[in-house]
Amino acid sequence: MRSPHEPTRATADVTFDQMLERIRYEGAYPTRERAEAVTHAVLSGLGRQLTGAERAGLAARLPAEAALALTAQTPDPEPLTGWGFVKDLAARTGGTPATARWDAGAVLATVGHLAGSRALDRVLARLPSGYALLFGRAELIQAA
Repeated sequence: MRSPHEPTRATADVTFDQMLERIRYEGAYPTRERAEAVTHAVLSGLGRQLTGAERAGLAARLPAEAALALTAQTPDPEPLTGWGFVKDLAARTGGTPATARWDAGAVLATVGHLAGSRALDRVLARLPSGYALLFGRAELIQAA
């Protein structure tokens, strides 16, 4: 049975332009070009963190241009934590950790929406701690 948060084929068929408009709105970016640059930077960074079925499954739920940005990267042998991802994004874009966190949140919230709840659960299960917040979710930590 399909979850109400799982995208239907129509949701998965969002165009790259529609995706960018949502990211532009979420991130309050002044231009489409800025939203596109941020999107490529964040998806490239995420592509270095994911492997296997989760990477392929997420790419299949994104518009082709976004999927290419995600899958064109060689995965890092040691995935970064969420905070490490933000610091790496800041270094790669020449921004601050605060702006990188904002950018990651704007893009990944949209990616999470397009992916759907179950697919996002699988992606988050494969990533180190700290990514749930970047996707707009609470991260629950089990007590030791």
